[in-house]
Amino acid sequence: MGENDSTTPAAGVSFVMPVLNEIDYLEHAVASVLSQEIDGPSELILALGPSTDGTTELAERLAAADDRIRLVDNPAAHIPVGLNAAIRASSSPVIVRVDAHSELSPGYARRAIETLERTGAANVGGLMRADGRSPFQSAVARAYNSPVGLGGGAYHGTDREGEAESAYLGVMRRDVLDEVGLFDESIRRGEDWELNLRIRQAGHTVWLDPQLSVTYWPRESWWRLARQFRATGAWRGELVRRYGRSNGIRFFAPPALVLNVAVAVIVAVLQLSGALPTTAALIASIVYLPLALYVLLVLAMALRPGGGRTPRERLWTLAVLPTMHLSWGSGFLTGVLRGARDTVDASRLGSQNTPLP
Repeated sequence: MGENDSTTPAAGVSFVMPVLNEIDYLEHAVASVLSQEIDGPSELILALGPSTDGTTELAERLAAADDRIRLVDNPAAHIPVGLNAAIRASSSPVIVRVDAHSELSPGYARRAIETLERTGAANVGGLMRADGRSPFQSAVARAYNSPVGLGGGAYHGTDREGEAESAYLGVMRRDVLDEVGLFDESIRRGEDWELNLRIRQAGHTVWLDPQLSVTYWPRESWWRLARQFRATGAWRGELVRRYGRSNGIRFFAPPALVLNVAVAVIVAVLQLSGALPTTAALIASIVYLPLALYVLLVLAMALRPGGGRTPRERLWTLAVLPTMHLSWGSGFLTGVLRGARDTVDASRLGSQNTPLP
């Protein structure tokens, strides 16, 4: 099915959701799926990892209360493995990926299927609308929603509909997934981008419809955020090793920041120790300029006007942005130099229901 093929998907939708330690979010995520109004039958398949916070028991209660919900095991807890298990257990020609840390907007599935039909695309995605319940989580959400935070990826905010590099979550044609081989189970993060790369290489279209939106709830603590972004950066580095220039230039900004910080530290030590002649020390000081500009950027992000912003949220922004960029950048450098290997998103392990800062 190429980009000009407008074949209409047959009736029926399968929602697939990997789940691990999501006791505070799963019920809302499931409710947002079950409330979708579509033509034809639907099912929600939860791929359950070995949760330790009561998520599995909650999922079992939800499944017992609604026969549209089915459960499959994902003992390794890896997201692409769980997604593939859910897809293989599904029975519909349209697959809708859902994240347990997210909520679909009303009418999401119906609109996405209409866009599939209208464009002939193989995968349709919308916008990620991050939101927060605490000052910390709200600060992270604003960073997600800003080009400063995540580098300006189209699905973080645009009003332009059209072909895209990747799709957030995604509403996919089952036959195309079967054709390209589902998710690559050797990849722990960035699996969406890699799948969409193969979809595009096979001659199909990935489409962004900004009328579609999904609410995403970021990590709830600084430590979880840092671990999440380090793992994500490491796997982006791995994808650069595998696919080289297919990766966008924006992915190289955080590692450049990390290298700049490292060089600045070395220069500062040499200057303070007197190891550099005066002229050389003055010339070397230029290394501080990008860092000064970065600090000003972070300050501007924290202080810029915005409805409902509290002093605590502004203070958290000063910590959140460098944490995201430096964690991601250091992980990226590790992934490029030695590969991601068995790096996992440790922020998903253990109980999620920790007190919110």
